[in-house]
Amino acid sequence: MYYSNASKNNIKAKEGFNIGKTLSSIKNDFSLYLLLVVPMIFLFLFSYKPMYGLIIAFKDYVPPMTIAESPWIGFDIFKEIFQSNQFYKVLRNTLILNGLDLITGFPAPIILAILLNEVRVKWFKKTSQTLLYMPYFLSWVIIAGIMYQLMSPETGLINILITNLGGTAVPFLTEKLMWVVSYNLIGIWQSAGWGTIIYLAAITGINSELYEAAVVDGAGRLRKIWHITLPGIRPTIIALLIINLGRIMGSSFDRPFTLGNAMVMDNADVIATYVYREGLQSVRYNLATAVGLFQSVVGFVLVLISNYFSKKAGEGGIF
Repeated sequence: MYYSNASKNNIKAKEGFNIGKTLSSIKNDFSLYLLLVVPMIFLFLFSYKPMYGLIIAFKDYVPPMTIAESPWIGFDIFKEIFQSNQFYKVLRNTLILNGLDLITGFPAPIILAILLNEVRVKWFKKTSQTLLYMPYFLSWVIIAGIMYQLMSPETGLINILITNLGGTAVPFLTEKLMWVVSYNLIGIWQSAGWGTIIYLAAITGINSELYEAAVVDGAGRLRKIWHITLPGIRPTIIALLIINLGRIMGSSFDRPFTLGNAMVMDNADVIATYVYREGLQSVRYNLATAVGLFQSVVGFVLVLISNYFSKKAGEGGIF
């Protein structure tokens, strides 16, 4: 039977929206819909409701005045931020440190996951996984304390070993360039093990028959990794890369705050510490909100751009 395009569209619309079927589906799976209530309430209260506070960026908000009572100042605070040399310095530091984390830290869990997947001795594999995951559960306050004890120029264990071997003490956390390198390596050590969980889960989803067929064809371990493992986890890699690109403008507060010191402040001062110092300690909540809004908008745009090019390259993207 022949149907015009308009008729086909009408039929699809009627089939796609059927109140009776929708209500019947909700009734049949009521328990599943009920499970969504708590996460939806949580999402609304802690993700969407606080968005009302973004208008602080456009107001002269000073407690104890309420947000509604505060006078509007428009984009004045944004003009002040973008005219500040200090802001461009912390923006540069944020991009450099996060860019290094992305370049060196993003491939680390992928490599670790592949190496762990190739380990055949179960007890060694489990022990290695546990040791690699452990740093993630330590707070940055504890990690910074450990690193200052290990890397101190005079009393640090690492420098004591270096000097005993005839070398010169290295200012790991007191010289600007060395601080950036140390900051990056410490970050990889802390997070790489935890990141392997996602990639190991993706690897376990690869059809084992592909590896068996590769063995029959005479492929070695490197060939199997290159032609089966990496293509199998490529969608996961792309999705996480897009998410990490969206975070390149943001930075955690505790890591640079605890590892930084007065001697390396020109490199350690990032947007998070700038907001804490200039926005919260100085009770300028509109400045803190404006900087946070700027970070979010830029991050969102980066996610959209990277997702667009991912789809253009034939990958799935994240939405």
